[in-house]
Amino acid sequence: MKDGEAALPIVFNNRDPVYLQVVRHFKEEIATGKLAGGDVIPSRRELAAQLQINPNTAQKAYKEMEEQRLIMTEGNSPSRITTDKRVLHAIRDELIVEAVGTFVASIRKIDLPVDELLDIVKRTYETERAGNQEGEQ
Repeated sequence: MKDGEAALPIVFNNRDPVYLQVVRHFKEEIATGKLAGGDVIPSRRELAAQLQINPNTAQKAYKEMEEQRLIMTEGNSPSRITTDKRVLHAIRDELIVEAVGTFVASIRKIDLPVDELLDIVKRTYETERAGNQEGEQ
């Protein structure tokens, strides 16, 4: 959400607390490079208005992100994405491990040999990636 950019809408689910979904959204934006270390993010009020959520929920999300050291807020200055490289790399790793864990838990019942599973994952990933690259052109 660099200067002048509008936040992408978040499709909230009914399972997880909204503030945690907001935190996850920021992590995804960082992991995909849409947000980089040092980028200014909207104020709590601006974010609440953009996402149409309660300002207290936005405040709770920012507090959580500060505790996780994803963002820094100094005095009356705008909040910024951390520049700590370890934290930035950990975000990507966390999302990957979480996604793989969810995938493995859902596929385990089928009991495929690992080589066959990895071949299917590789083909599917490459097909998806090629499709996404075509759509971007």
